[in-house]
Amino acid sequence: MNLTDYEALSFDCYGTLIDWEAGIAGVLIPWAEANGLDKSEEELLVMYAEHEARTLRDNPKLLYPKATAEAFTAVGRELRAPVTPQDRDAMSSSVPDWPAFEDSAAALAELTQHYKLIILSNIDNATFRAANQKLGVEFDAILTAEDIGSYKPQAANFDALLRSTSEDGIPREKLLHVAQSLFHDHVPAARAGLTSVWIDRRHDKPGWGATPPPDVEASPALRYVSMREFADACNHAFGHSE
Repeated sequence: MNLTDYEALSFDCYGTLIDWEAGIAGVLIPWAEANGLDKSEEELLVMYAEHEARTLRDNPKLLYPKATAEAFTAVGRELRAPVTPQDRDAMSSSVPDWPAFEDSAAALAELTQHYKLIILSNIDNATFRAANQKLGVEFDAILTAEDIGSYKPQAANFDALLRSTSEDGIPREKLLHVAQSLFHDHVPAARAGLTSVWIDRRHDKPGWGATPPPDVEASPALRYVSMREFADACNHAFGHSE
């Protein structure tokens, strides 16, 4: 595929641009240690992933920070360990502070030279504003779960993306979806007829972490291990096209 064939990039945010696993683990690990639970970071993240996916599916109108608290409480029930109101608040209030990956801001700044940039995120508006301060670019469109009324991997989120880009005069074949999660993004993007690029943030880690495994085989068109690598590939492609 030719990266210069596309006019716009739609991005997942949490997991792709923001390090959500670091944010989630930063609350789960101290809680597990305080409760004497012999669980590794990976075990906690995998358990959390299952409960968060169920929470988002069953409560599409629940704002994401509150959904993280609900998923945390469900982890506690499964492990038979208490999750106090203070624990719940520690999780939900941590979301705006989750860090950006080190390469996100610089890569996005370079990509704005070649494409329109769009956010399609399982997040609420207030939390995304906090995240965007770390990312440092002005996106051409921002579509959140709060505005759409559902969470990825639901088809409604990608329908909303395609409506938005169509209104901006960007045809489906000129839109490239960029994301880490096969479950949340690549499988539903393929069902929506979109080409996608996998930012494989967990390339050097075993298992799935905070992302559930996809329910069907996912086939992104390209795979990069970082936003830096992806931006370099785009810069190279456009440099050769000039």
